[in-house]
Amino acid sequence: MEATYAGSPPSSYDMSDYLGMLRRHWWIAVVLTALGVAAGAAYNQSLPREYVSAASVLVRPAGLDANVSGGRTRDEINLDTEAQLLHSTPVVAGAAKLLHRQDVDVLAASVTVEVPPNTSVLQVEYTAGDPLEAQAGAHAFAQSYLANREGNAKAELTRQADALRAKLKELSDDLTEINGRLGGLHSNSSAYASLDSQRDTTVNQINQLNNRVNALATETVNAGVIIQEARVPTRPVKPNPAVNYAAGALLGLLAGLGLAALRQRLDRRVHSGRDLVRAGIDVLGTVPGKGKHCTEVFTPFSPGGRAFNRLRNEVVAALKPGEQVVVVTGASRGPAATLVAANLAAALSRTGAEVVLIGAQVPDTLTESAPLAQLLGVAPTPGLSDLLAGRVNLAEATQRAARTPSLHVITTGGTATAAGMLQSHALRDIVATLRAHADYLVIEAPSTAASADAQSLASLADAAIVAVELRRTRRPQLTDAAEQLRRVGTVLLGGVVMPRLAHRARRKSAPEPEPALVETATPEPDPHTNGHKPRGEDQTIMLAPVDASALAELDEAHPR
Repeated sequence: MEATYAGSPPSSYDMSDYLGMLRRHWWIAVVLTALGVAAGAAYNQSLPREYVSAASVLVRPAGLDANVSGGRTRDEINLDTEAQLLHSTPVVAGAAKLLHRQDVDVLAASVTVEVPPNTSVLQVEYTAGDPLEAQAGAHAFAQSYLANREGNAKAELTRQADALRAKLKELSDDLTEINGRLGGLHSNSSAYASLDSQRDTTVNQINQLNNRVNALATETVNAGVIIQEARVPTRPVKPNPAVNYAAGALLGLLAGLGLAALRQRLDRRVHSGRDLVRAGIDVLGTVPGKGKHCTEVFTPFSPGGRAFNRLRNEVVAALKPGEQVVVVTGASRGPAATLVAANLAAALSRTGAEVVLIGAQVPDTLTESAPLAQLLGVAPTPGLSDLLAGRVNLAEATQRAARTPSLHVITTGGTATAAGMLQSHALRDIVATLRAHADYLVIEAPSTAASADAQSLASLADAAIVAVELRRTRRPQLTDAAEQLRRVGTVLLGGVVMPRLAHRARRKSAPEPEPALVETATPEPDPHTNGHKPRGEDQTIMLAPVDASALAELDEAHPR
């Protein structure tokens, strides 16, 4: 067996529970993630395309501007201010004129400007829904900005020149007045010397202003130059497929995890031994392998055989002196109890002990009929129902297993559906007789979910084991099974966890066979008979310790 869980039920889930949930419902997360990616792709396809083209403009001193070397904000040229000027009304209007458009507000919203650090360059970017339109817009704004800057510089030069000319006119008028006053004075007078000095000063100022006017007239205006023309963009910047696909995948994954958690919360099936622990049932062990490999009596040294050898040891250790009857029932319908009971009985008999296995479950799954008989290689009839009906005696109903001499089997028999037989006093007498003449008695009981027979049989036993089939047994069934067994005072040793088995449903179209018409299944050949079919009296070997007096007492109490 695998690890055994004991102790009080855990109050919360741990990481292994969440990993188990993810392992069971991984397909939900995968499907919803794929749907999320598909939704992201559809959303990406529905978005309008945006293309961006950029033109680089080198800003130079225009007119009398200061040197711009050294970056963005040095001296009188502030490149951050220049970047804002690209959104000014004159620049936007100039770009609209170049593009032959009237929607000035749309144009202003479509342009952005970046200033690379430690440069005198403006990066003019224009966004549009068409690649050619984006290129034309970036180029138009760059040209409009340079034209506006050059026009402003020329206007500034003209203003300065006009101011100097106005000053020259004033100085010329002053010089004319001084010359007129000098003409009326004697050259040796003190007033003449003062006016002569003023005349020299005025002449010098006039000469300086003339030089400045000449300099302004010859000033070359170069506001800047486009150092990188706008190009036609080859791919859109929006939408971003990678971002949309990743967002869709993430949302799909989150939705998948949420749906998996909801499904896990609504799923009432037993998925692992931890569900047994939460129901207050200790896990005696877990049968290894997959369902199709578990429908047999395991050999002693196979993984399944070693698992049931360990279960045998735990059961023997749990039984007190004088206790020898173990009932095995299933929490849900199916062959799980049959398989556990058969393998437990085989494991007990391998120790040399005399073991009797009583089949009391209606054979409606696993095989078409008599699963216990086919598992152990015995005839399906006569069996327990025939014995309870008084059609055969205990010796005739008891058969020796083909491969295990110390294992004796009482099958369900041909009248397994007779109502009330499992609650009869005859069964109590049979169990009492077998207690006296066998080392261990294993009873394969019907499922607690099928009828109250399991509870009746448990009242005759010293201990009980619940066979739990993963992904078929439900947690309420598990809780109900434990409660039924505890109410009759039977010690529940724990549960044996089995993988989900392949159930073969009973054919509804086939009528229920009459007891007298039940066919006898051919048992598996005994290796000691060289493949020959044993004859009738050899198939119904009576349990050796049961003597004639015991049979006489049993027949006297319950005459046929």
